[in-house]
Amino acid sequence: MPALCLFAVPFLLAAETTLPVPVNLKPENIPPIPEALMEKLDRYNESRSALLLDWDPVRREILILTRFGDVPQIHRVAMPGGARTQLTFYTDRVTGAQYSPTNDNAFVFAKDAGGGEFYQFYRYDTGTGGVTLLTDGKSRNTGVVWSHDGKQIAYSSTKRNGHDTDIYVMDPNDPQSAKLAMQVEGGGWAVADWSADAQKLLVSEHRSINDTSLYSVDISSGRRELLTASTKRASYVNAKFAPNGKGVWLTTDQGSEFHHLGFLIMPGRDMMAWGPEIPHDIEDLAVSRDGNHIAFVANEDGYSALHAVDVRTKKEFSLPAMPRGTILGMKWNASGSEIGFTLSSAKSPADVYSVDVAGGKLERWTTSETGGLNPAQFSDANLIHWKSFDGREISGFLYRSPASFSGKRPVIVNIHGGPEGQSRPGFQGRNNYFLNELGVAVIYPNVRGSEGYGKTFLDLDNGLKREDAVKDIGALLDWIANQKDLDASRVMVTGGSYGGYMTLASMVQYNDRFKCAVDVVGISNFISFFERTQAYRRDLRRVEYGDERNPQIHAFFEKISPLSHASAISKPMMIVAGRNDPRVPWQEGQQMAESIRKNGAPVWYLVAEDEGHGFARKKNQDYEFAATAMFVQEYLLK
Repeated sequence: MPALCLFAVPFLLAAETTLPVPVNLKPENIPPIPEALMEKLDRYNESRSALLLDWDPVRREILILTRFGDVPQIHRVAMPGGARTQLTFYTDRVTGAQYSPTNDNAFVFAKDAGGGEFYQFYRYDTGTGGVTLLTDGKSRNTGVVWSHDGKQIAYSSTKRNGHDTDIYVMDPNDPQSAKLAMQVEGGGWAVADWSADAQKLLVSEHRSINDTSLYSVDISSGRRELLTASTKRASYVNAKFAPNGKGVWLTTDQGSEFHHLGFLIMPGRDMMAWGPEIPHDIEDLAVSRDGNHIAFVANEDGYSALHAVDVRTKKEFSLPAMPRGTILGMKWNASGSEIGFTLSSAKSPADVYSVDVAGGKLERWTTSETGGLNPAQFSDANLIHWKSFDGREISGFLYRSPASFSGKRPVIVNIHGGPEGQSRPGFQGRNNYFLNELGVAVIYPNVRGSEGYGKTFLDLDNGLKREDAVKDIGALLDWIANQKDLDASRVMVTGGSYGGYMTLASMVQYNDRFKCAVDVVGISNFISFFERTQAYRRDLRRVEYGDERNPQIHAFFEKISPLSHASAISKPMMIVAGRNDPRVPWQEGQQMAESIRKNGAPVWYLVAEDEGHGFARKKNQDYEFAATAMFVQEYLLK
């Protein structure tokens, strides 16, 4: 009997299996995704994060937001390092939760449907697990704040006409008690706090990132008093009534390039700078319930620095060293002895920590999984700087691939949204696949218009200066060309939301210098964007981008919109959109895909029927990332 040949029958091998497309995703021109690729991606898809929502007002426990299924849900954690007990089980994401400040019998949480951002509020009974819908199921409701006696909530709602964010109050035990407390015009109104006696609300009107006003509103009469009557435009955020009623804690850039800690004295409305002088933006502020302690976070070139101060002595607490990264969502516990927060770093996903400020003890409440990968091996963020066309210094963060990859490395330039956002040195999640497995370096630029660098820098891309930010990307390409370890001939640009616009605009201006691009929910034409974006957002966006009803601005938008210059793009493009997107409607991606295809350039297009402004469902995220990884391999690396 002849020996069996093991290598002579390749035709007997089964055809390569491919990944099923999730039912609500509609891909166009995206090749079938091999299951073998998904196996390589699996560990990078399985990292989690945990966000602090609230402290239990009675027990030393917390509520967090994390995902074990398809979308984030509320979980309870009973001790540092304790089990994450899931409390909500919806097919749609939950976005926030707050306990009553006086007892833990109930908390109020928010949820939307299909990523549409028309949030509804619900009351969760912790004793029975019963859930009661509080709002009308149709309007957009945001910014719930409990009264200090735990009897009422206040919030913003578009219930009256679909676009103005009026202020309502309600007893959450009786949804029918909802009462219009203040009728407004505009989409930027929000509740900041209640007075200690529950007779007044502290309300903010946000017109732009550096133009806000604060009002004291009498609930019974609806009468409002302007508290921030500065003659110059300024920002006032993170505002909270002092528990003794003598003023308002806040952060402001009034009279300063950066946001600083301030105290608005009442009733005279004099603004007093308070606390240590810090040459950086103070970006978050938390006041303990008794008013004796405050905590705040300084943004130091993108890294967060936590501070805590005893108000009575004005002395800072000595806080323990903690991982260098980004801090958000600070909350004091009921006694004011511990400050809880979420921290993310390049080496760790977002997780929840707390600090006993008097004892200086740091504790970690959650340790989120990284898909079995060793986080110590993940790339660190490196702060970089380059000079732009006008000599202005621009900065960003560079993540290098491991030293095991030799030669000049290809680069992904990933531009943040906002446009008033800021790329921070946080966890890379799925993008660690590009670094660790493909040897691709990733750069996150903070072009002009980014927050965190002072209000002058923030205004540098407004109105008719929009394309100056695109020139910052051109200068970054020059910088890449001068780096010994980076390959300027293999660069891809990507970004989401406004970062998607920047991606398209960069391809128009520098088509010959990029190999390919991935646009995620980006603006392709400012005029059609304003026609279709939700009404409650329109005036707020006009302040930043310009008013398209002005003939000069209208003509400028036609000139700079990527759709007007789609013929300039000849390189491969991947475009992602969500059918329920209230911010950048899906048609922005569709029209760009159709126009670029007329040039004969390859265009992969992916739209989700059950998503909004970015994909929230894990199964959709997994497919999107697999398609992106395949696109990178096909058009950046080959």
